[in-house]
Amino acid sequence: MDSEGNPVKEMRRPAKAFRYPAFILFPFAFCLGMTVAGAQSFPVKPVRMVIPIGPGSSMDITGRVLAQRMNESWSQPVIADNRPGAGGNIGADVVAKAQPDGYTVLFCSSSLAIAHSAYRTLPYDALRDLEPVTQISSRGNVLVVHPSLPVGTVKELIAYARARPGQLSFGSGGGNGSSDHMVGELFNLLAGVRITHVPYKSGPQAVTDLLNGQIQTYFGGIPVNLPMIRAGKVKPLGVSLATRSPALPDVPTMIEAGVPGYEVNVWYGLFAPRGTPKDVVAKIAADVTRQLKSPDFQERLTALGVDAAGGRPDEFKALFMREVETWAKVVKAAKVALD
Repeated sequence: MDSEGNPVKEMRRPAKAFRYPAFILFPFAFCLGMTVAGAQSFPVKPVRMVIPIGPGSSMDITGRVLAQRMNESWSQPVIADNRPGAGGNIGADVVAKAQPDGYTVLFCSSSLAIAHSAYRTLPYDALRDLEPVTQISSRGNVLVVHPSLPVGTVKELIAYARARPGQLSFGSGGGNGSSDHMVGELFNLLAGVRITHVPYKSGPQAVTDLLNGQIQTYFGGIPVNLPMIRAGKVKPLGVSLATRSPALPDVPTMIEAGVPGYEVNVWYGLFAPRGTPKDVVAKIAADVTRQLKSPDFQERLTALGVDAAGGRPDEFKALFMREVETWAKVVKAAKVALD
């Protein structure tokens, strides 16, 4: 009440804007700064590149060429770590369970997409546990046969195999469920033949048995087969690509050779453990792509029978999802079910 007995309205002070105490805000700002700085300075220590196949295979050859190039670009060692077995699943599982910091990555092939449907059970889930980083390259496979086999074309091989169901064999450099395995199964399916699969942990092991006559055919990657072809130790019959390979211009495509619809382009790519910071994933993709786009590196890969790719993580993720669906159809049609 005032002096005249009138009620006095309560005077309220303007509400103050709420502010977080400095001691609470500082850690958030510090962490944000560290994240940005971490991505910009990555890598500050050696990077492990897990290659889920044995030494000397097409994928191993390409992976080691990339590792050497990134050594020079990053001024940090990129260590190639071969973890062969189970169609690439042993190496994939190692990376899926690794610390998600960008310092462990998986260099793998289309086998990762194949395994998702080819195996009944897996210790990891590629769609849940791995983060696509970038596509490294693509390459074809080439069907080669032992010189003693009395065939000189794909059509002659088909006729020979049909007359001897189950008696011929083909090797795969990555074992059950690998891209080499499924390339062979697709040939069985489309050509209407039954050539028995023999799994190996690496391309050189399959090559050794092919040269020794233990297996008669091998539908392996172009890089691992090129030295044998050039030395005249095996007969090349066809490549899996839509067009002829620059590395083997005289070898017809499988479609040209008489197998309609046969086209397989095996890709190589980088994956990181799920949970790896997106800015680190983006930086790895950008740095690797920069090297893949350089003319001298492209020339080096072309000489191996490999085409350089590169690109953003989202682009590679879209490719990977399409490949999972595509190979699931092949796996089902070929009745492949692995443990």
